[in-house]
Amino acid sequence: MTALAGQERGLIGARDMTAAVTGIGVVAPGGVGTETWWESVLRGHNGIGPVTRFDASGSPARLAGEVHGFADEEHVSGRLLPQTDRVTRFALAAAAEALDSAALDPGRLPDYAVGVVTANAAGGFEFGQRELQALWSRGSKHVGAYQSFAWFYAANSGQISIRHRLRGPSGVVVSEQAGGLDAVAQARRRLRGGIQAVVTGGADSTLCPWGWTAHLAAGGMSTAEDPGRAYLPFDADACGHVVGEGGALLVVEDGDTARARGARVLGLVAGCASTFDPAPGTGRPRLLAAAELALADAGVTPAEVDVVFADAAGERAADRAEAQALTTLFGPFGVPVTAPKSMTGRLLSGGSAVDLAAALLALRDQVIPPTVGTARVADDCPVDLVTGRPRPARLRTALVLARGRGGFNAATVVRASD
Repeated sequence: MTALAGQERGLIGARDMTAAVTGIGVVAPGGVGTETWWESVLRGHNGIGPVTRFDASGSPARLAGEVHGFADEEHVSGRLLPQTDRVTRFALAAAAEALDSAALDPGRLPDYAVGVVTANAAGGFEFGQRELQALWSRGSKHVGAYQSFAWFYAANSGQISIRHRLRGPSGVVVSEQAGGLDAVAQARRRLRGGIQAVVTGGADSTLCPWGWTAHLAAGGMSTAEDPGRAYLPFDADACGHVVGEGGALLVVEDGDTARARGARVLGLVAGCASTFDPAPGTGRPRLLAAAELALADAGVTPAEVDVVFADAAGERAADRAEAQALTTLFGPFGVPVTAPKSMTGRLLSGGSAVDLAAALLALRDQVIPPTVGTARVADDCPVDLVTGRPRPARLRTALVLARGRGGFNAATVVRASD
């Protein structure tokens, strides 16, 4: 993967445009629905707790960020329930909210004017586990036909497209935690290619025995038993991350088109970039190149950034590397940094999409949400971490960072709408 910022500048026939965010939909630990979730974030409500979706008592890690209060039948028809995994139901709910909040009716637009680009790192894990169990225990005749697509990474984009008759260019991005930002970058490229709007973002749900086994094998999970001390970004006592489920979807439109129809613009996607990890031994920290490229793409300097939404791995070495990247760009304690994902856990593709939603809402409300849990920022992480309570601030520009397993790095700059 090369830097999307550079790719966009080199697109043949690309046009100058403003990518305006006009709608947000969120399903995440702490709240179903954007405003419900955002209110819980500003309260500092910790959505991490003991796993309830399956018996994790025999596991070394027993905490997760679960979505509570999500009634599947309220968001998905009875016909679709047997065809979809939990993550697709999350995505359908978030997409419907995003389109509703944007007041965008795709049926009033020309065919092929609206597309869908989502990110998903794991597919329909729970659905796949159920069907594989049927295969192993009862035989192939007991595996449903829906297994052929319900587990697939692109199922979310496909089901959203079908429900809302979105026939424009669509796709799916698979780059783990970086995916939510990479999907938005891809959506902006589609706008530059001429379509009017894209539903974009990311979601994941892997809270089932099969998914849990994969997370344990990958390593880095916190084995702490206290939900308030399990996931501690940049803390001297950081002991690993907590896995969560959920995500966010946005409606991103051509700015001129959005304003012409009188849409409320929540913010502008000003800069995007993605990179692979630097070569070993170069001394350059992860995320630094992606952040530099995104700022350059947005045409802003580090001095113009008012807040950073950090990747916040919750692992000492990874936190130290991110802090190094931030101090290289901004200087020690040079910009407020926050990690609201400390209240949800790491949501794979959904994590960076939720951070992007948080950044846009922070610009709207002129407040930086807190990082919970972290009590003592490590001496080797000289960042101005916002903890305890929200911090009012004058906010015009936010930088959102994400790292995915496999070497993926992504950065997005969002700016307040003038």
